[in-house]
Amino acid sequence: MLPNTNLLKPDPLINLVLNTQIYLDYAATTPMAPEAAAAMGKCLTLEGDFANPASLQHGFGERAHALIEEARSDIAHILKCKASDLVFTSGATEANNLAIKGIALGEFPRGSMGTGHNHIITSATEHKAVLDTCKYLEGLGFTVTYLRPDHQGIISVDAVLAALTDQTLLVSLMHVNNETGVIQAIDAIAHALKEKNLFFHVDAAQSAGKISIDLTQTPIDLLSISAHKLYGPKGIGCLYVRNRKQIRLTPLMQGGGQEYGLRPGTLPTHQIVGMATALKMAHDLMSSDYQHSQHLAQLLTTQFMQLDGVQFNGDQVNKLPSIINVSFADVGADSLLIALRNQLAIASGSACNTGTIEASHVLRGMGIEGDRLYGAVRISLGRYTTEADIQQAGRHVCAAVTHLRQLALE
Repeated sequence: MLPNTNLLKPDPLINLVLNTQIYLDYAATTPMAPEAAAAMGKCLTLEGDFANPASLQHGFGERAHALIEEARSDIAHILKCKASDLVFTSGATEANNLAIKGIALGEFPRGSMGTGHNHIITSATEHKAVLDTCKYLEGLGFTVTYLRPDHQGIISVDAVLAALTDQTLLVSLMHVNNETGVIQAIDAIAHALKEKNLFFHVDAAQSAGKISIDLTQTPIDLLSISAHKLYGPKGIGCLYVRNRKQIRLTPLMQGGGQEYGLRPGTLPTHQIVGMATALKMAHDLMSSDYQHSQHLAQLLTTQFMQLDGVQFNGDQVNKLPSIINVSFADVGADSLLIALRNQLAIASGSACNTGTIEASHVLRGMGIEGDRLYGAVRISLGRYTTEADIQQAGRHVCAAVTHLRQLALE
């Protein structure tokens, strides 16, 4: 029986001082790297490269354009692809939409729905940016197979291959799950699909800058990235499109023809420069960032294991160490978040919507139900998380769990 959350509603007179909280929600967004913020600042004022990069009639615009193309080349170098295969977007959500809708609508011009390749394969544990896009396409006449992972959150190569039909147009799978940190075998899946007559899209929002991606070795057709997940600015991302000139991709918007006609609108020089700076840093610090998160995660999980009834959700080997999804028996996620709101910034595997709890579709897709489902919380660490933060966070969580369990017995 989960405790009554009304007992834990915070006093509205409490003056919450945000800088006393420990931030452990890096999977939602990361603070910007100071180096990226500084690079952006140089593109905002009259003294810097602020001009419209499409204004090539004068030197101001030429300099802004040159910065963008330099940033595009830097990102391409890290991903090991051609600079011309990168299309800048507002983030991974738009990139996912452009990839999935762009391929689908490019294959089926309006009026020819229902013939030929109209089948899409994805998983039940994808981000809503993919799931909702697929639902939209279902409304247009496409059929979608939502693969269910095993209890550890893994989609097998065999499961993907078994779902293929003669009508399959696209397979879309995320690299790292945003709720559990589980890493899918994208390389193996990509090679298994290489000789098939279809497209393979990967949502790499949580993996870019954290796991090495080599597009010369992994035959992915489309890949989505978001800057704010890797210590860059919000509002910018990109879509990699292999052999862009050969893939028929329908744009989502019409306008000035920027980004090869696939994503019109004035390019935000400062955001693109910030993204490239942050990605270069993440690439250079990838090993040390990973080891840092691994060390902190081990410290935190060791503290949690002092409690009874602790269950970690998702594969604990094939995962990013920076994302920890955990359930505490007899403690609801909403109650725990309320109890910790003045100390820790963490997230829940469930969301409150007009007073009701909506269970995590990711955990439910993995076959997790009951109190474990509704008690799941996500704790995500990052580059600026300290050992002292983790020691303090562990004490706060253990104390809150113990107190909530006592309340449930009263």
